[in-house]
Amino acid sequence: MASRSNPPEGTGVSRRGLLVGAGAVAVTALGVGTASAQAAEAADFGPVAVRPGDLRYDNLLRGNNFRFANSPDEIRVVTSTEQVVRAVGEAVRAGKRIAVRSGGHCFENLTADPAVRVLLDLSAMNEVGYDPTRRAFFVQPGATLGQVYRRLLIGWGVTIPGGGCPEVGAGGHFAGGGYGPLSRRYGSVVDHLYAVEVVVVDRDGTARAVIATREPDDPNRDLWWAHTGGGGGNFGVVTRFWLRSPAATGTDPAKLLPPSPQRMRQHAIIWPSATMTQPQLTGLLRNFGRWHERFSAPGCPQTGLYGVLQAGHKASGSALLAVQADADLPGVDAMMTEFITAVTAGLGLPAPMVDLRRSLPWLHRMTWPGSGEPGDVLARRYKIKAGYLRRSFTESQLAAVWTHLNNDTGSPHAGMLLIGYGGQSNAVAPGATAIAQRDVIMKAVYQTIWRDDTEDKANLKWVREFYQAVYTETGGVPVPGEVNDGSYINYADADLADPRWNTSGVSAQTLYYKDNYPRLRRIKAKWDPREVFRHSLSIEAG
Repeated sequence: MASRSNPPEGTGVSRRGLLVGAGAVAVTALGVGTASAQAAEAADFGPVAVRPGDLRYDNLLRGNNFRFANSPDEIRVVTSTEQVVRAVGEAVRAGKRIAVRSGGHCFENLTADPAVRVLLDLSAMNEVGYDPTRRAFFVQPGATLGQVYRRLLIGWGVTIPGGGCPEVGAGGHFAGGGYGPLSRRYGSVVDHLYAVEVVVVDRDGTARAVIATREPDDPNRDLWWAHTGGGGGNFGVVTRFWLRSPAATGTDPAKLLPPSPQRMRQHAIIWPSATMTQPQLTGLLRNFGRWHERFSAPGCPQTGLYGVLQAGHKASGSALLAVQADADLPGVDAMMTEFITAVTAGLGLPAPMVDLRRSLPWLHRMTWPGSGEPGDVLARRYKIKAGYLRRSFTESQLAAVWTHLNNDTGSPHAGMLLIGYGGQSNAVAPGATAIAQRDVIMKAVYQTIWRDDTEDKANLKWVREFYQAVYTETGGVPVPGEVNDGSYINYADADLADPRWNTSGVSAQTLYYKDNYPRLRRIKAKWDPREVFRHSLSIEAG
């Protein structure tokens, strides 16, 4: 599900607008996820074939990023595994390029490539529930994170450490690894992934559904492993995920995933950036990184804190420091105060415009639109770039950040984020899942958002040159080393595969997957030998 990219997370920080803001439970115990069982539950709907001229076509065509729209021959809306098998098989027999969309975010044109003739829309496959046969919670790929959190909390009082924007979908978010405000405490989403159901295409063109689990003796285990961070749109169509924490035992669903917090404690400080000097802004970035260098080891109490530092372009007028945690975490207020003191120490910062600490119910924090959705419906053109950090930026990188945040070509909706990571996410070996970056402490996100296609050229130029300057010593991209550690596939960036912007000699796939890439290639060759599922950043068979 290449379309479900995971957006940058923060305490009410909008990916698109750089803003500050503050169901019914599916309890059906489905069988074991067979195609026939799923077809029965969705017998009253689908498949729906939407073609040009249909009044629904334009409504379904364009994804979250308005920069991209193609014109496929057909948009197929499906509601069951059986329908997916049939749709994929028909496309293969007709020789038509297929792309898979769960219905949420997509930072690049991975599903809107002009070569795609059949767009498979999974947004109607959005059930969440508990499967007692597997002692695991099932999530269909079209469910949004907001739906997942709500149903897990109301039904069983549990959650997953996923992203903070409620309209992101499970499909690509899970397949690409998934992280969010609880990841420093509980790890990545895929650290809790027990099984997947995937529609694959054999060498003879036959489409079929396969279930793969993390059980050591499962002959399909490599297909499960590929979906623990290998990214969507690479191996097949995921039609169901099952989640259960690795150490969980027993049959009580309330003990099989991390408990949902009752409330989230959060503190946000906003400063006017117009009066902020270079030592002040770069000092914030440096101190934020150094705090994470000290407090990102698995198990240390401070991994309960999730911090975000947003440095907007000077045209934005503000800089934001935010931190949040489970309000019932022991010593939470003292740790938050120590965090803020450490990040702001010795900088002589201007008086803040906002300095607020408060608590919100967990579900309100994770599902309310104020956390980043939907934003200005007109400002839907954007470019996101990213990189992992194993330590704080170097002094030359900090100088590049200052220069580009204070030039005359950035927009009010341009800037960067530093996002706290590490903690329990680093307790897993690099080869245990497809996520190879298991000793990093932060994610850096570079972004620009705009309204009109006439602004495309200027905005793309600004963010590309910004990114290239930060990584100028390694060919314009975050080549793994002492400080940088590649990038995150859910922040898909086609520039990494473009020699105009990546002069490092290191492939985009290596930047995303590092030493796990050869294994992913072997799995690709086994499960998608015809390379039916491909896009500009896809894993190559080998």
